[in-house]
Amino acid sequence: MTKTITVIPGDGIGPEVTDATLEVIKAAGAELEYDMQQAGLIALEEQRNPLPQATLDSAEKNRIVLKGPLTTPSGTGFRSINVEMRKAFDLYSNVRPVRTLVPGGRYEDIDLVLIRENTEGLYVGVEHYIGMHGDPRAAAESVMIITRFGAERICRYAFDYARANGRKKVTLAHKANILKYTQGLFLDVGREVAKDYPDIEFEDRIIDATAMQLVLDPYRFDVLVMENMFGDILSDLMAGLIGGLGFAPAGNIGKDAAMFEAVHGSAPDIAGQGIANPTGLLLAAAMLLDHVEQEDVATRIRDAIDTVILARTHRTVDMGGTASTKEFTDALVRALA
Repeated sequence: MTKTITVIPGDGIGPEVTDATLEVIKAAGAELEYDMQQAGLIALEEQRNPLPQATLDSAEKNRIVLKGPLTTPSGTGFRSINVEMRKAFDLYSNVRPVRTLVPGGRYEDIDLVLIRENTEGLYVGVEHYIGMHGDPRAAAESVMIITRFGAERICRYAFDYARANGRKKVTLAHKANILKYTQGLFLDVGREVAKDYPDIEFEDRIIDATAMQLVLDPYRFDVLVMENMFGDILSDLMAGLIGGLGFAPAGNIGKDAAMFEAVHGSAPDIAGQGIANPTGLLLAAAMLLDHVEQEDVATRIRDAIDTVILARTHRTVDMGGTASTKEFTDALVRALA
């Protein structure tokens, strides 16, 4: 049965990698139709709103979104559209798998999954300035919010994911040694949830030690779960284990809606040059296809990516090759034929 999804091409290289992704999806035989919408800088320029109501209405109707990278201004301007979308549809679980695709890197055979709480922590955006001595911005304060409800559902999601995907171990990373209330609550809830999954090994680690151990010996980990900001940072570190953000997809999963995206940004410095690597968004599309129960198509796409990369003849610049986005995409389409 054909499924209609909302597609947001995004900013910078977003339209280029989105076009490539949709071409590969079609070649793989996906039963999808697309409702094209805008968000980010392009929406701000053309509709005077970085997140137009039409885009929200489309996502509300279709409940499945494929999103290219969006630009978020630093320090000033509008807040992250990614965060707004996650909050609007309660996409509480951010699933970020990393898997070795290009052999010969610092590590071989990496296969890890980070599960990040997506709606709480510092990213709720509860912050303000404090005025002192005539300076209205003398200090700034942010509030980290952790709820028992939010902690329990993300920890349970991590254990359910591990069980459903044949994973053996869940590591909860935290800073409960210092933040004894917020991180302490997250850790306490995680330990309670772990008791319901005796078939899954459980451990907890301090977040900074986890970062070090991921670099020293990533093979000791399997599935990792943590709060919002820690997950944002460590997922980028994990992408570095496999060669960079260009190979990293993400799924934002809620009870009855989901949004899939590449982890990398909009890369405006290379936009329009035809050299962007669409692999991150392609792998996100494969996660989307798994989610809508078109697993065979998702497997075909992943296999085609492996085939083209291992052949070494059509790698993009960030993989050490010279292929353009189109040449890489055409090679994938041929591999799917």
